[in-house]
Amino acid sequence: MTASMGTQDKRPVAPDEARGNTGGIAMTGWSTGPQTGCRREPACPPDSAIAVEPTSKARATVMAERVRRLEQEIRDCRLCESAFLSTATAHRPRPVPWLSSEAPILIAAQAPGVRVHRSGRPFTDPSGDRLRKWLGVGETEFYDRKKFAILPMAFCFPGTNDAGSDLPPPRICAATWRTRALAAMPRFRLIILVGGPALRWHLGDGVGTVTETVRDWRRFPPGIIPLPHPSWRNNAWIRRHSWFERELLPELAAQVASILGD
Repeated sequence: MTASMGTQDKRPVAPDEARGNTGGIAMTGWSTGPQTGCRREPACPPDSAIAVEPTSKARATVMAERVRRLEQEIRDCRLCESAFLSTATAHRPRPVPWLSSEAPILIAAQAPGVRVHRSGRPFTDPSGDRLRKWLGVGETEFYDRKKFAILPMAFCFPGTNDAGSDLPPPRICAATWRTRALAAMPRFRLIILVGGPALRWHLGDGVGTVTETVRDWRRFPPGIIPLPHPSWRNNAWIRRHSWFERELLPELAAQVASILGD
């Protein structure tokens, strides 16, 4: 789709923000029980109104409900319907969110392909098979929302052009949903940026090409790993850049294994 569909938020997301620091839930509850450290003064609340920190279980429940509601909003989104109907595939929107309130790893991806559009589950295609191999995990771990969250730059299959090539993710999707989704999820220990659109959104337009960015993966803060898209269209790229499989992928798999093993 073109920029006329919406204006993408071009603001780079700092690592702390991308990990969910903007999504902290301010919760102050009121609990019954004896007073603690409070002298009887006019400004002191009564026994039945003592401010307490929420329990971990209560916080987790609130975060899970927040994510559930946001996912439903995303599934109901039809912002791009007319644009999709005008593509060569003439399809209707089918958003495929895969958010999590507790996963330690975020896969910041690109957009669903036609197979994902049909399945309603992210990465149910050869690209997903390759990505799981890169991560060193099987399908069971990959689709466990206690381990991975998946946030694409667009939640729907964008369609194809007349030549049969996939169209880019509509910018209006990230502008509408991405900041809210990041804020609703936890502080991620690892953010895996997959493909050019995700690299540019999270790292800024000045990061250079995908090749330059992935090649310089060591210069990014801990917890950020850039990747090319795992599509078969990048087979030649992978063959040309042998350092990718020799150096970066072992480090990626090691970090994933370490986090999931904790």
